Amino acid sequence: MNYHHRNINGQTLDLPLGKVVCVGRNYVEHAKELNNPVPSEPILFIKPATTLVPYLNPIDSTGSPYPLHYELEIAILIQETLKNATAEEAKAAVGGVGLSLDLTYRCVQSKLKEKGHPWEKAKAFDGSCPTSEFVTHPNLDLDSLSLKLEINDELRQSATASEMIVDIVSLLQYASTHFSLVPGDILLTGTPAGVGVLKPGDTLVASLGDLISTNTTVV
Repeated sequence: MNYHHRNINGQTLDLPLGKVVCVGRNYVEHAKELNNPVPSEPILFIKPATTLVPYLNPIDSTGSPYPLHYELEIAILIQETLKNATAEEAKAAVGGVGLSLDLTYRCVQSKLKEKGHPWEKAKAFDGSCPTSEFVTHPNLDLDSLSLKLEINDELRQSATASEMIVDIVSLLQYASTHFSLVPGDILLTGTPAGVGVLKPGDTLVASLGDLISTNTTVV
């Protein structure tokens, strides 16, 4: 199944596929678990549109050259162009809220970080951004959103947006000062503590409060 932005009823949204702007280390405990310093400003990197696949698609670990690590994140779908955005403009540009897995080759990322190189080889490979359908209700309280990931019925990740170092609207504003966010782009807002390795046979159930519940398996 090819990826398209969809709402929770499965209807295709009238937005093109764009880039995925990712935020690193936006939860204190996640930075600590990987022995990383807590950043003084958001760390940004980009996944291309070729990373997007439906969350429901099985994750093929046998086709990966390195162990796959999972990172569940709240995903913000952009519906209006943002450049040097105000808080009001950032809020108005939110076209939907969903969930994404930032799949990562951690061993590759660690080597790149040691050399001071960009992370894209560890983060931007094809299919590395399984993404759910989006809740498109207006006036969602972004700061009250919560995410949870269970693997094989065991809770691995759980957090609320209020625990983020930088809140969602401020992240949108910050990113828009460095490059334009355009309709169809997605902002990933960082992952909480609890990341780890995926193994064949794993079943992943991700939820966004009571708004979204979706699952996938590792083959």
